[in-house]
Amino acid sequence: MPEGVASGQAAVDYLISLLDLERRDDHTFVGITPVVGLQRVYGGHVAAQALVAAGRTVDPSRTVHSLHGYFVRPGESGQPIEYQVENIRDGRSFSVRRSVAVQNGKTIFFMSASFHRHEDGLDHQAPAPLAVPGPEELPTMRQKLARYPERLGIWTAAPWPLDVRYVGEPGWVPPGDRLPDPHQRVWMRIDGKLPDDPLLHACALAYASDMTLLDSVLSVHGEVWGPGGVIGASLDHALWFHRPFRADEWFLYDCWSPSASGGRGLATGRMFTAGGANIATAVQEGLLRRVGA
Repeated sequence: MPEGVASGQAAVDYLISLLDLERRDDHTFVGITPVVGLQRVYGGHVAAQALVAAGRTVDPSRTVHSLHGYFVRPGESGQPIEYQVENIRDGRSFSVRRSVAVQNGKTIFFMSASFHRHEDGLDHQAPAPLAVPGPEELPTMRQKLARYPERLGIWTAAPWPLDVRYVGEPGWVPPGDRLPDPHQRVWMRIDGKLPDDPLLHACALAYASDMTLLDSVLSVHGEVWGPGGVIGASLDHALWFHRPFRADEWFLYDCWSPSASGGRGLATGRMFTAGGANIATAVQEGLLRRVGA
């Protein structure tokens, strides 16, 4: 990790550089992954880069409206990832792409993404949650975890381009410090300014959407990540984009889990602007296993 990019605009600029993939040919791109001392590449990083690759083969007048991806192998930190994009279809209204992430000769992730030209039509949404404290009323992640210095290493080992404010307790506290809660709610935003590029904002939202979502499965039971709790891995990830947004402005990520069984948990999350507009919906299933203290 380059020096001086731990958080804030420097970390955001570093994220932008990671999403600026090298183009090898019309359908092949290469992205870098930061060396951060973590064994696995963050899943949101791979999903965001895969979406960049797909989006760069589509007419800019068409914006992404959905993506569906599968994590099939853990990515290795510090190693480049090649993204191979297949043009499935370019129709009158929609463009569909398949983006495959390959590292060390093996597929680690693949995604289907659909892009749509703007059309007018019906408009409705479910209401945003009521009586949720605003982001400025809540502590930052580092303030939240100041009581647990042994857990801070996770958040200081890598560039941190997100400002995350938990309404309740995060899953990174020690066992016993988290009460059961059917919802995991956090305010998020990219912690700096992004250029006015809709694809970049969509990729940044995809990057953020993998954070805290699976944690909602643990929240139902008051469980935590790590020793004495649970370890997990994302199996798949789906994201639908509903309305225009900026990823560098606050949005509420309202997550809950409708089911967990057989060592897997399903999580659903809705994203709302500060004004209450539902901008996106995410669904993810993850593998969850208990670990000893």
